[in-house]
Amino acid sequence: MKDIFHPDFLYKSILNLLTPMFTPFTVNGSSLQLLKVGDRGIVKFCNIQDKNILKKLKSLGLNTGVTITIEQEFPSLIIQVGSILLEIDKELARNIYVRVINN
Repeated sequence: MKDIFHPDFLYKSILNLLTPMFTPFTVNGSSLQLLKVGDRGIVKFCNIQDKNILKKLKSLGLNTGVTITIEQEFPSLIIQVGSILLEIDKELARNIYVRVINN
């Protein structure tokens, strides 16, 4: 008869119960503010309330579906959008979300 109170038995029982509940996952979305130099992403949405700023970004090519690359983090954030380099302030970067592309 198994000793159900033995630490090894309890550990294995708990592990067997929990294993199916936790599956591997990856985080593949981020705001621009959290990306590092060389990271790339596809713009998913912009949470920007100011219509003038949003209009300007769109006119510069920063639209949903566009691929961006982080070129510089400090002293200011510089991203590449197509063949254009854009300087983005931290507040703006916090509100632009991308699906991260593995490099």
